[in-house]
Amino acid sequence: MDQPPQRSSSASASASVSASASRAYQFHPARAAINDLFNLYLGRNSRHRADDSVREPPNKAQKRVVALNRDLPPQNDQFIVDFQQLQNQFADQDQLRAVTESILISLVVQCSGHAPRAEFLLFALRSLCGIGYINWDTFLPSLLSSVSSAELSVGQGSQSVSVVSPTSLSQPDRVASSGAIPNSNFQPSNPASPLSSVHVIGSPAQSTIEPSSGATMSPVKSSDISFSGQQAAMRASSSVRDSAVSSLRQLCCKIILTGLDFNLKPVTHADIFSHMLNWLVNWDQRQHGMDESDVIKSWRPDKALIEWLHSCLDVIWLLVEEDKCRVPFYELLRGGLQFIENIPDDEALFTLILEIHRRRDMMAMHMQMLDQHLHCPTFGTQRILTLTTPNVSGEAVGNLRYSPITYPSVLGEPLNGEELATSIVPGSLDWERALRCVRHAIRTTPSPDWWKRVLLVAPCYRPSGQPPTPGAVFTSEMICEATIDRIIELLKLTNSEINCWSEWLIFSDIFFFLMKSGCIDFVDFVDKLVARLTEGDQHILRTNHVTWLFAEIIRVELVVNALNTDSRKVETIRKILSFHREDRGSDPNNPQSILLDFISSCQTLRIWSLNTSTREYLNNEQLQKGKQIDEWWRQVGKGDRMMDYMNMDERSVGMFWVVSYTMAQPAYDTVMSWLSSAGVAELLAGSNMPTNERVMREVSPIPMTLISGFSMNLCLKLAFQMEDTLFSNQVVPSIAMVETYTRLLLAAPHSLFRSHISHLAQRNPALLSKPGVTILLFEILNYRLLPLYRYQGKTKALMYDVTKIIAALKGKRGDHRVFRLTENLCMNVIFSLRDFFSVKREGKGPTEFTETLNRMTVITLAILIKTRGVADADHLLYVQTMLEQILATSQHTWSEKTLRYFPSVLRDALAGRIDKKGVVIQAWQQVETTVINQCTQLLSPSAEPNYVTTYTSHSFPQHRQYLCAGAWILMHGHPENINTSESVLLQSLSKTYIYVCSGYKVFVLREFSPEEVTANIYTMVDVLLHQFQMELQHGHSMQDLLFKTSANLAYLIWTNEMLPLDILLLALIDRDDDSHALRIVINLLDRQELQQRVKQYILNRGSPEHWTYTGTFKRVELQKALGNHLSWKDRYPPFFDDIAARLLPVIPLIVYRLIENDAMDQADGVLAVYSQFLAYHPFRFTFVRDILAYFYGHLPGKLIVRILKVLDLSKIPFSESFPQHISSSNPVMCPPLDYFATLLLGLVNHVIPPLNSNTKSVSVGDTSNNSARALHNRTLPAQPGQMSASEGQKAFYQIQDPGTHTQLVLETTVIELLSLPVPASQIVSSLVQIVVDIQPTLIQSSNCSVLPTSPSGGSTDSLGASRSTPSVSGLSTSNFVWRSAYTCQQLSCLLIQACGLLLAQLPIEFHSQLYLEATRVIKESWWLTDIKRSLGELDSAVGYALLDPTWAAQDNTSTAIGNIVALLHSFFSNLPQEWLEGAHVIIKHLRPITSVAMLRIAFRIMGPLLPRLANAHSLFNKTLSLLLSTLLDVFGKNSQPSNPVEASEIRDLIDFLHHVVHYEGQGGPVQANSKPRPEVLTILGRASERLRPDVQHLFSHLKPDVNTSIYAATHPKIAQNPG
Repeated sequence: MDQPPQRSSSASASASVSASASRAYQFHPARAAINDLFNLYLGRNSRHRADDSVREPPNKAQKRVVALNRDLPPQNDQFIVDFQQLQNQFADQDQLRAVTESILISLVVQCSGHAPRAEFLLFALRSLCGIGYINWDTFLPSLLSSVSSAELSVGQGSQSVSVVSPTSLSQPDRVASSGAIPNSNFQPSNPASPLSSVHVIGSPAQSTIEPSSGATMSPVKSSDISFSGQQAAMRASSSVRDSAVSSLRQLCCKIILTGLDFNLKPVTHADIFSHMLNWLVNWDQRQHGMDESDVIKSWRPDKALIEWLHSCLDVIWLLVEEDKCRVPFYELLRGGLQFIENIPDDEALFTLILEIHRRRDMMAMHMQMLDQHLHCPTFGTQRILTLTTPNVSGEAVGNLRYSPITYPSVLGEPLNGEELATSIVPGSLDWERALRCVRHAIRTTPSPDWWKRVLLVAPCYRPSGQPPTPGAVFTSEMICEATIDRIIELLKLTNSEINCWSEWLIFSDIFFFLMKSGCIDFVDFVDKLVARLTEGDQHILRTNHVTWLFAEIIRVELVVNALNTDSRKVETIRKILSFHREDRGSDPNNPQSILLDFISSCQTLRIWSLNTSTREYLNNEQLQKGKQIDEWWRQVGKGDRMMDYMNMDERSVGMFWVVSYTMAQPAYDTVMSWLSSAGVAELLAGSNMPTNERVMREVSPIPMTLISGFSMNLCLKLAFQMEDTLFSNQVVPSIAMVETYTRLLLAAPHSLFRSHISHLAQRNPALLSKPGVTILLFEILNYRLLPLYRYQGKTKALMYDVTKIIAALKGKRGDHRVFRLTENLCMNVIFSLRDFFSVKREGKGPTEFTETLNRMTVITLAILIKTRGVADADHLLYVQTMLEQILATSQHTWSEKTLRYFPSVLRDALAGRIDKKGVVIQAWQQVETTVINQCTQLLSPSAEPNYVTTYTSHSFPQHRQYLCAGAWILMHGHPENINTSESVLLQSLSKTYIYVCSGYKVFVLREFSPEEVTANIYTMVDVLLHQFQMELQHGHSMQDLLFKTSANLAYLIWTNEMLPLDILLLALIDRDDDSHALRIVINLLDRQELQQRVKQYILNRGSPEHWTYTGTFKRVELQKALGNHLSWKDRYPPFFDDIAARLLPVIPLIVYRLIENDAMDQADGVLAVYSQFLAYHPFRFTFVRDILAYFYGHLPGKLIVRILKVLDLSKIPFSESFPQHISSSNPVMCPPLDYFATLLLGLVNHVIPPLNSNTKSVSVGDTSNNSARALHNRTLPAQPGQMSASEGQKAFYQIQDPGTHTQLVLETTVIELLSLPVPASQIVSSLVQIVVDIQPTLIQSSNCSVLPTSPSGGSTDSLGASRSTPSVSGLSTSNFVWRSAYTCQQLSCLLIQACGLLLAQLPIEFHSQLYLEATRVIKESWWLTDIKRSLGELDSAVGYALLDPTWAAQDNTSTAIGNIVALLHSFFSNLPQEWLEGAHVIIKHLRPITSVAMLRIAFRIMGPLLPRLANAHSLFNKTLSLLLSTLLDVFGKNSQPSNPVEASEIRDLIDFLHHVVHYEGQGGPVQANSKPRPEVLTILGRASERLRPDVQHLFSHLKPDVNTSIYAATHPKIAQNPG
């Protein structure tokens, strides 16, 4: 058939073409003739039409008479002859065809209600098709568009029918043909409605919506018509309109069914499908203005409606039939048909909806991982599920919130967001899963940054007009319920005589934060807590802990407003007072007991001061009890004696806590008075401080044990006022005040944290411009608060803020102290990062880092990518740009020995860099003579002082950068090829060696900018090493040269204090391509000067756990702490800074570099000497974990043990048998399975979120069992691998690195596995062996009551084999279940999750072994290769084998395949995107796949990865291609499957592929306008060409061919460029 070309998708162009075509068709000379011809055969000639327009027959009899008097039309067979005669009269056949189609559409709309005329129109259409005179691709879209317009017009005045566009094939995105007939081609007789000529069947032509003649001539006004009359008229009018619409749709469906016999374009099929689906979805549209009950009584589905419904269904079935696949069945799955609220009582429609639901559920299964309902963040890792963010700028993406969990949609898509969270029904599975996450968060205390990203503000506190929060998944109701649950748990622990005061303190910090943030509706919370305590747990409230919690928050603004202005304030206060208890503790002098005894009085006094209207409800005894507090305070405050906080007895501590709740201001005054030594200040001896700046006298800081009981109100006051004293006062604060300030922030990390640089800038923008303020702030950050910033997730922001300051300082002459401190801080910040980062906040241009920081950034990137992976695969695309930014101003190259340990992405990018050391040496040789002469003049005793200034300002930069090299040559002696005059000069200069170096230091380097000094050091190192090589070539002894070099360098560092030691060491290790560089470093580290300096630092600093120190800090003199070069003119005293402390980020890098160069013994020696010093490293735990992971497989056992000794082993929860396994002198043997099983059990007990009694699994029992596991486990009998350091929940300041208890336990387990002296293959094999058969093992070895084994396709019974369920040999499970507080069914599933989580934290060497083990387990499933089994049996077996382990465990039907796939899915859930590509190995090992059963397993393993990769297009394409290759193995043209299989067997896989490519194209949940990306369609199209023909056509729409694919034809990019 001749089809016109496809038109552009531009809306404006289409409108212009349609308008011009419409005008041309209306005035075409053939229009009247064709119209008359149709009217003749329809029996409605022009005369009759004119009469009909005015005739108003009074009754039905006259209608019949008029009809009989009409002339009979000609026979239908004559029509085509007459039309062809008319056709021959006109030359332009295309326009004639368009006019004919236009008239036909008009007549269809007008005559659909007249059965004979409708039949003739069908006959005419078929006849015209017979002569090729109907272009269905233009006719049908125009017809449907006109019908839609007509239906909309019918509803004017009563109802506007909403046209639903349930799929992507809707009108706005459809690309129609260029010859489509415009919607306005016909001219209805009544402009108000195109259906004005639609008739009831058998009636003559008349308007069905015009009023009768009687009504027209009636003098009665419409307002006088009775209500019942209106209702009757409306019902009659509704019936007429519904009948007209039914007739029109019925005729339209018949026409479409005729057209479907022809080869239509995909865009036409899409248009038809969209309209049919819209009609079905809106089949029951009601008329507005009528009472609903009247509508129900009067309106029933009639025969006409059922007929067009069936016709519409016929059209849809024809469109989606698999033989033709005009439209993929998937379009029904994502349409809205299955969600219609009022399904008519029609079997045909119900059958379609049922099939949609069945196939949708099967498709959704492939989108979700096994045990998806249990997947929940553990907070043992920093990784958070990222949201896909299409069409969002990079900067905005950085600020978007992330979702910790998602809720699956009916299509299996992971959903999140505020609207979804508010729609979750309490008690549902999604609700319980959300609560499981929140409860675990409250127990494990993730950072406030995490809470802010996922919480919703309670509706009562939310500002109007606030946009939805994209990443929020927890409502205030969820938080309220979880908070109450935690209170109940803590009360139960308290009642069981377990000392859990620390848990209460940690919880109160979170509780205050949540309440202050408005995430809990205070009044609603009080109501629910009262109901819970009075109804469910009447006898649990025995102490005043709840009252204490309310006393903490009673000054929060939202709480104060609720107690003052809320309409329920009286009732709320009475409920709060009902929590008061008088029960005293067993030890009345215990501080906690005293606080809890008086807290009711404190709260009563506060409420009394808040509101006078509620005073009558207060307890007078409590008010009187407050006098005891006043009396104690007066006794303490007598005289001039200041309270000594270091010598308070327990009762005094408790009473002071009480005072902090009632009299916060006096308590604050006394604390500040103590810290400021009652205002006494003194001059430091030898400090040369200006007369207007004095230093506070030192006292002891406030002990952490005392701070922990302060009211939150007092803590807030102290923190705020201390900042004024620290940063705005003229008097230099005491170290005690600084230490107390940091202790406050560490004690309440949720409530008191602030980003200091921005916080202080907001308070006073000029503060940071003061050198003393910057120095103090950066000392606090560098030596006290870095772990807190990492815990808060603020390290990247801190890095950007510090970088700006570095950029301003690095070119400024003289500011060496503040610059080097800032640079050292930035080093530590960079090393603290645990996920991928951008070097610039804006993301463009070179970095503002120094040369040293640029180099360290590359090393940090290498460690991060190799040990933790990149969470977002798209970040890998930024690596090259990031390296260009870093190296834009750097000439450094890394040695081959260093690069071999780099991850491939960095190694490949850096391998091509050219080493510029030779260029540096050549440049030095060119300027050597000049530079030495300049040094001679600078260092001459007779040199004028002004010469230094002149030289610094006017000398050439290329000369200045070699000054250190020149000084080194003068000190060390010139190579033997120098001339005689220079030799004489050197001999004379050597006599004044000390003076020379001192003068050089004082008059030159200080006048340089810090970055010029750095450049001098790097250049000096190159020259030094070059000279070293030259002297070796001249026969000098290496040992003599090493001794001489290290001695000279030590002299410059320690005697003359000329060079910053940290930069010099970094410069030397960066030249490890020269083997002598590391030898020099080792010699420097072995020298007594440095070791004595480190010992002195340790002696002055005290315990690494600074918060435990109760003595008086000693301030080290500035010059002794930092040396002359850094102190110079500066007189501001140091607090924690020291030259030795600057080495804390450097020593780990030296160890890295020694290992890279196979200097294992030297690395061992460095760690042996400096392990005690590394205890002060803020992230030593992270250092141990990362170095073991970075060099996994390359470290000898002796060095591993030495690395572990960096940690405080007594505080790390290593398993008891771990030391035996790493230090055994016996031949290396893999630890027994009991060891690994107990490690997994530790993760279940301490890391995996606990289940509760409301989950769908078997009841756990009392929820307190789970929360108390950490406390009770230490009393269990010793078991192999049992945790020995489990002491319950710890405060943040006790585990600053890694930050939370769950992270500590998880990372400790990782360290254990990385330290074992056995290969990864044995470790993974042991773990997989446990997991695969864990459920039957637990069942057989425990007294768990289980349901009988149910018959299943995967069971041995159904396959007729006498095989027994395997169990894990060598695993002792006695008391195993009891130690977990779970049932065996629950424990088996949680162990799988724990194993997947653990393996995801390990290096990729473990991943490859896991994939090998997984494929081995799958291939060893004997029933997969049993060729005697029927397809039905295998399909049933696969279905049961891939059942969620949680469900299967309940009736003991777990399978090895189900467990291994669940393990892989748990592993994938915790794996960064970058490492997911390694999972492709699984499919490669499984291939060739020869059965549908194995194909389904492959899809079940890899399918759920595709939605997660929706924002990583490259990795998505690779994974999709891999799955398609498995499909080709079974259904390819050249494949030879074990059993022939019909294409219908994989309908669900086809549906899944359709869905997932739409999901990826949208970048998230599929919307109505979602389209696959053209690249993805190309991949699918190429694969489909290799499929069998019966399968190939099922992929016909997943191609970029506009002639076969509805997606390509309706895709804006592909449709515009079809070629």
